[in-house]
Amino acid sequence: MTDPTRRRALALLTATASAAALPRWSAPAAAAPRAVTTGADRLAADAFRAFAGKRVGLITNQTGRVGNEHIVDVLARTPGMTLAALFGPEHGVRGVVEAGAKVADERDPRTGIRVFSLYGTTRAPTDRMLADIDLLAFDIQDVGVRFYTYISTMGLAMAAAARRRIPFVVLDRPNPLGGVDVSGFVLEPRLTSFVGQYPIPIVHGMTVGELAHMIKSERWLPGLEQLDLQVITCTGWTRNQRWPSTGIPWIATSPNVPTFESALYYPGVGVIGETQVNEGRGTPIPFQQFGTPWLDEMAFAAALNAARLPGVTFEAVRYVPRTIPNVAANPRFMGDTVRGVVARTRDVQTVRPLDTGIHALALLQQAARRAAIDILPTGAMFTAIAGTPRLRALLSRGATGADIVAAWQPEVTAFKRRRESYLLYT
Repeated sequence: MTDPTRRRALALLTATASAAALPRWSAPAAAAPRAVTTGADRLAADAFRAFAGKRVGLITNQTGRVGNEHIVDVLARTPGMTLAALFGPEHGVRGVVEAGAKVADERDPRTGIRVFSLYGTTRAPTDRMLADIDLLAFDIQDVGVRFYTYISTMGLAMAAAARRRIPFVVLDRPNPLGGVDVSGFVLEPRLTSFVGQYPIPIVHGMTVGELAHMIKSERWLPGLEQLDLQVITCTGWTRNQRWPSTGIPWIATSPNVPTFESALYYPGVGVIGETQVNEGRGTPIPFQQFGTPWLDEMAFAAALNAARLPGVTFEAVRYVPRTIPNVAANPRFMGDTVRGVVARTRDVQTVRPLDTGIHALALLQQAARRAAIDILPTGAMFTAIAGTPRLRALLSRGATGADIVAAWQPEVTAFKRRRESYLLYT
């Protein structure tokens, strides 16, 4: 069996422990029929037999759902196993901590289970945290973007599990942006950080389960060759599906991604948000609208619509960013009138999220130069998010959105070839 075939076979296998009957347990609250069944729901349908007899550590947040319930609440009452510890990524296990704010160690308020922070003094489980753990599991809904930190948490936890010889189980979930669109510069290794852990494009078009296999086999982190990795796959999901067709209710993946449309525009407008532009934080629709106090919003909307970007049109808008507790404490231009645009989705399947944002950013940069305003930041975060200094250089030279998208095509093509053997869904 070739390595790619073996990887696929292992990933498609839902591990079972003993065939012996487990004690009776109460099934999670049923959800409405859905087109896609997640790895967590598949595991629950098998009465969590893969966890039988184990002391389980679980990396999760508010998106870890089984049916209509939080997976933590379900596992806490499941007999025949022990939910020994929880691990909180950015925003915490219950998802109430603002972006960038440290997450504290605590006791889960609903179950009393110990929660170790992976977004505080450490970003990876320590040996002390894993001392009483037999198996480490990961169940988080990602958004398919390189600089969204959950995939960095996953990889660092994989390396920690490998060091302790602890099996690592990924409960897979669909990529909300689908598995077809791949775009953006591939991260340059010298810029590796927590917002860019792997040499992948900004929009990578992979599920976390697929990415876990790639992280391991490409050895992007040390010690992974000895990791016992299992992926419990979704059923019913295909690469051309975006979130609305999955039938799964959207749970805010972080405080500023409250809806699927925020997630849809997050890749491109997230990059814009690292410049001197408000990206919709401090409003009810972050990442769906953006602007600045000095912009001619009517002319900007007209210029964006003239570009005929697929699947989306733009309307001129004025709004005032406000403080939103635990969501946006100090949004850019707080209290000022921002002039900008709001994205209106016309065809969710054809929107190119990063390309759309990059076209908008190039037009913003051109308008800023005409107004003798500098919107490109001097700090390192913009380059870290972009994954390369080339984006800033192209914008500084007056490149168009089309120029920038064309510039990353060769490396996107190479990445798509490289990822092919790790894809679990057609």
